[in-house]
Amino acid sequence: MSLYSLQNSQKNSLTDKKRMSSRKNIRKIKELLIEGILFLCALSSVCVTFAIVYTLLVEAMPFFKVVSLKEFLTETEWTPLFENAKYGILPLVTGTLMTTVIALSIAIPFGLITSVYLSEFASVRVREIFKPLLELLAAVPTVVYGYFAMLFVTPILQIIRPEISTFNALSAGLVMGIMIIPYVSSLSEDAMRAVPQSLREGSLALGASKFQTSFQVVAPSAFSGIASAFVLAISRAIGETMVVAIAAGLQPRFSFNPTESTATLTAYIVQVSLGDLPHGSIGYQTIYVAGLTLFVFTFSLNLIGQRIRSRLEKKVK
Repeated sequence: MSLYSLQNSQKNSLTDKKRMSSRKNIRKIKELLIEGILFLCALSSVCVTFAIVYTLLVEAMPFFKVVSLKEFLTETEWTPLFENAKYGILPLVTGTLMTTVIALSIAIPFGLITSVYLSEFASVRVREIFKPLLELLAAVPTVVYGYFAMLFVTPILQIIRPEISTFNALSAGLVMGIMIIPYVSSLSEDAMRAVPQSLREGSLALGASKFQTSFQVVAPSAFSGIASAFVLAISRAIGETMVVAIAAGLQPRFSFNPTESTATLTAYIVQVSLGDLPHGSIGYQTIYVAGLTLFVFTFSLNLIGQRIRSRLEKKVK
C-alpha cells in the first residue's frame, strides 16, 4: 500500500469517527430535548393541580373566619343565600352521595357484564358493531341526559310510585348510571382483552366452562384495569353537574330519600355561579367552599380506591 493511499484511509477513518461522534451528540441533544419536554408536561400537570388547590384554599379560608368548622361539618341546613343563613354542608354531601350510589349501582354491574360479553363471548363482527354504539352514550351532551331524566324517566317512575316528586334524586341517579356505563365497559373490556390467551386456554383445558373462565380467571387477571374503571366511574358520578342540576332539583335536604328533590355540590356551584353575588361576600365564598369540599371528597375516594386496588392486586399475585 502506498503512502498516499494510507494517508487517505486514515483521513477517511477520522472523518467517519467525527461523523459518528457528531451523530451521537445530535442524538444526545434530541434525547435531552425530548426528556425536557416530557418533564415540563408532567410538571405542568402537577403545577396546575397545586394552582387549583391554592385558589380554592385562598378563596375558601375567609369563609371559615366567619363560620366555624364545627358548624360547617355538623349543621344539617344549607341556606347561605337566605336572610337567616345556615352553613351546614351535610345536605349537599348527602345529595351527592345519594345520586352517586344510585348511579354506581347501575353503571358498575351493567358495565362489567357488558365488558365480559364483549371481551369473551361476542364475535368480532358483533363487537365491532356493538362497542361503537355503546360508546356513543358517552358522546351525548349531559344537558340532554338531564332533560331525558326529567321528561322521560321521571314520568315512568311516577306511574310506578305517584308520590315521587317531579325533581328527584332517583331519576337523576338512574340516568347518570346509564351515562357512565361506557366508561366502565370500555376500560374493563380493554383490560380483559389484554389478558394473555394462554390463561384462557389453560383454564378451559382444566375443564372450566367459558363462564367460569371469564369471571374466575380473566376478570381477576384484569383487576387493575377494572378497578381503574370503577374509580373513574366514581369520580365521574361525583363530579356530574347538569344531570343533577336539571333532574334532581336545587333544594338541599338532609335526607336519604331518593324520591325527593335534592341538591349536590356541583349543582349548588352552578346555581350560585349564575347569580349576581359581590366578590368577597360570604355567599360568593361558598362557591369555593363547595368546590374545596368536592375536591377533598373526590381526592379521598381516589386514594381509598387505589389503596384497595393495590391490596387486592397483592392478594391475586
